[in-house]
Amino acid sequence: MVEEYKEHYSVLKKECLDYLYLDSEEHDQLLFADCTFGAGGHSLAIVKRDEKAKLISFDQDPDALKNGRVLIKKNGVEDRLFLHDSNFCHFKDIVMGNHADLVEANGGLNGVLLDLGVSSHHFDEGSRGFSFRVDAPLDMRMDYDNDNIQTAKDIINRYSAQDLANLFRDYGEEKYAWRIAERIVLERDKNGPINTTFQLADLIKDCYPKKLQFGRIHPATKCFQALRIEVNRELDVITDVINQVLPLLKIGGRILIISFHSLEDRIVKKLFKDYEKNGLGEMLFENEVKKPIIPSDEEIAENSRSRSAKLRVLKRVVSKKSKNKYEKFSKIEN
Repeated sequence: MVEEYKEHYSVLKKECLDYLYLDSEEHDQLLFADCTFGAGGHSLAIVKRDEKAKLISFDQDPDALKNGRVLIKKNGVEDRLFLHDSNFCHFKDIVMGNHADLVEANGGLNGVLLDLGVSSHHFDEGSRGFSFRVDAPLDMRMDYDNDNIQTAKDIINRYSAQDLANLFRDYGEEKYAWRIAERIVLERDKNGPINTTFQLADLIKDCYPKKLQFGRIHPATKCFQALRIEVNRELDVITDVINQVLPLLKIGGRILIISFHSLEDRIVKKLFKDYEKNGLGEMLFENEVKKPIIPSDEEIAENSRSRSAKLRVLKRVVSKKSKNKYEKFSKIEN
């Protein structure tokens, strides 16, 4: 695999820092978590903003971990930034198993950032099979040295036509899901396994009407997205990790989630609404933004991949604000 981790643009970095650090002057110490270290853009920015801040960070990608440990040492933050080799689905176990003293001393976490996007490194490093810009084995595992995780090749060559069609439709919102699934099964039955990104991308393109094969977006884009989500269980872990994070937030603490496609954002939006309405046990929460925060035109100009990003923020509170606009007047009268 690769030796050098590619540079990555940290999406909505200023906005994330501003929300994580809201009310920070009220605290003698700060404890944050970043669920995806990636190239370290968000994580390093968080600890550099204030020397009293400490951060627990996660990544399962061997390249990101190797690069991250170098960056942490280079920036002299070994005593404040703790990087763990783990998927964030193990959030509670990692945090409380390694940093329970920090959490308890701080009264909980001040903020947690969950960036659901795929690092530019994964798309730019062709050997990982995330992109069809270069020919490479169909892999797509974030944790590529974990042989217990099925690869995109496994899925393409083992799933039934019905299962493939469901996958492409549900996770890729692919209009031609059934046509593509049938063609995949026919191709592998006739000519053997489909092994590479070019093989699959060309096959998918041929399933599209001629007039749609050469548009701005490649016909294989949605199916590759669906495969990546399936390989890494990206949607499955969203609900689980939020449920692990919320009880560890201190009063006033926030969870920030950046999503990049409608499937993720719908899940986050629904969950945040449910928590605002019903709470979690005795804990109460409020959405801090009614509409998701999106990148500025300037950011999109600098990094076109950020154009689909949406940031939502949920805050743990002591009590919810009254929605009765006349309440303050009734209190005055009484």
